[in-house]
Amino acid sequence: MKILVIHGPNLNLLGVREPEVYGSVTMEEINQGLEARASSHDIHIETFQSNAEHEIVTKLQDSMNKVDFIIINPGALTHTSIAIRDSLLGIGVPFYEVHISNIFAREEFRQKSYFSDIASGVICGLGTQGYELALSHIIDNYYDEK
Repeated sequence: MKILVIHGPNLNLLGVREPEVYGSVTMEEINQGLEARASSHDIHIETFQSNAEHEIVTKLQDSMNKVDFIIINPGALTHTSIAIRDSLLGIGVPFYEVHISNIFAREEFRQKSYFSDIASGVICGLGTQGYELALSHIIDNYYDEK
């Protein structure tokens, strides 16, 4: 099984960016935790981060028929990107939407997601643990050790 983890704009700044909102865990630490958990199940994790919408669209399109699941934190693009939504629909790979903060308790413009209605699951407001919870759900529900 192969899982693609996509981190959107500014998530490369985790650990230093607004720690009162996003905590002190870095993106690298998130990735390392996911890779460690996945490797114990013989699952390959590929990680990708970009601050550019078009690069995320290209990465999604390139992953078609190559990954089994996607875990994506689109960052600010959650609230603006029809292009990423269309790519997710177009490639047909099940995905989990993750947000570190509770977007529904923040500014009004952050309370709309272009992805939630098409996601296999949405994890919001549980900090960086949301990534682990998405991976756990995939393992518990779709991983077959046989």
